[in-house]
Amino acid sequence: MDWEDFSDWGKKIADWAAEYHKSLPDRPVRAQTAPGEIAAQLPGHPPEVAEEMEQIMGDFERIVMPAITHWQHPRFFAYFPANAAPPSMLAEMLVTTIAAQCMLWQTSPAATEMEQVMIDWLRQALDLTEGYTGVIQDSASSATLSAVLTMRERATGFTGNRDGLNGKGALRIYCSDQVHSSIDRACWVAGIGQENLIKIPTQGPRHGMDVGALQAAITKDHDAGHIPAGIIAATGGTGVGASDRLGDVLVVAQHEDLYTHLDAAWAGSAMICPEFRQDFWDGVEGYDSIVFNPHKWLGAQFDCSVQFLRDPQPQLNTLKIEPEYLKTSGSEVTNYSEWTIPLGRRFRALKIWFLIRAYGLEGLRARIRNHITWAGEACEAIRALDGFEIVTEPILSLFSFRCPGDDAMQQELVDALNDDGRIYLTQGMFEGRKVIRFSVGQFDTTREQVMMAPKVIADVWRSLT
Repeated sequence: MDWEDFSDWGKKIADWAAEYHKSLPDRPVRAQTAPGEIAAQLPGHPPEVAEEMEQIMGDFERIVMPAITHWQHPRFFAYFPANAAPPSMLAEMLVTTIAAQCMLWQTSPAATEMEQVMIDWLRQALDLTEGYTGVIQDSASSATLSAVLTMRERATGFTGNRDGLNGKGALRIYCSDQVHSSIDRACWVAGIGQENLIKIPTQGPRHGMDVGALQAAITKDHDAGHIPAGIIAATGGTGVGASDRLGDVLVVAQHEDLYTHLDAAWAGSAMICPEFRQDFWDGVEGYDSIVFNPHKWLGAQFDCSVQFLRDPQPQLNTLKIEPEYLKTSGSEVTNYSEWTIPLGRRFRALKIWFLIRAYGLEGLRARIRNHITWAGEACEAIRALDGFEIVTEPILSLFSFRCPGDDAMQQELVDALNDDGRIYLTQGMFEGRKVIRFSVGQFDTTREQVMMAPKVIADVWRSLT
């Protein structure tokens, strides 16, 4: 392909992209294919000679598109959103075109310095105090792993990387029983181990960590000769939106001199709205590490996860490695590859810059406020369905419900809804029972699209009964 062909196909694909997004409401949300169907349509061997782009694009339409679950669909109510606002997509096109590897300041000064400024823009938007700095990670999983590794190193006097963990004792990490599975995985990868991740029961309307039980667990571990290393709190947990009382958890952490990480991957975006901060953000100041995903609710193209750090030095002491070929001579600069696990880094700050400038914070706030309002209305419509139960009330724009029947019936309804294609939902577990999650957050959804969901649920339920 020469650059003339590239320009021609770039225009065609941009036009295709616009038509695709405009057609989304008419498509089934979830892919309606069976396992193995796509692989069966792909040749078993690579081509020996070049093929024309017309043929490649035709096969894309024929093979790939029927098997895509449409995350940008306005009736995507499953998981949490992975949004892609148009300005963010355009920024990603530019990033892909430039194709810079942004591991060091000298390998892409613009990427490094824009990342510094975008981190501070977002710090201000979320009303974090001056002094917080940070880094753009690929996902909250990587940010959490970075924080857990820092907890491990801090608890071992920064000797774990050098000596290994043999003989260091049982390092203990504490969190609620509502945290995301990425916390478990971080403890696996960091060598902490599942048995040393202590999950504290939750209580109250927002299912926050029982702080008394947290303190008791830490005291018990001290008495047993274990080594408490850190606490991971949550604002807007994935299951039902569980949100800890941040200030109360921080009091325990400071009393015990423990490193703290806050997982606000989804709900953190809503903190650009001042009215939600008292309930979900109060006490955030003082957390050592905070993560939220602009690629979820804020509209940034996946992947884009921001980790704020009150003091970056402990994480740098944990992750920084500087062979001669990565050194920058002559200047004191920030090299963000020293702040993260991967060495290679993409220019993720550009899409944040485009996004915030194209909508303004007020435009982004309006979307989040609408989603929360519409989720509440959908919740009431589902509550009114005969025999249906709201299991967890809306926390921001997430709630869960059950239809009449046992756990098997909940799964049967979820499967039937997703096979129907008009909406997409997922199941979860809460207090030993299967629930159906409902999350509003697709960037361009409307009230009409959200309020279609209770009607579809009622319609599909009637077909099952």
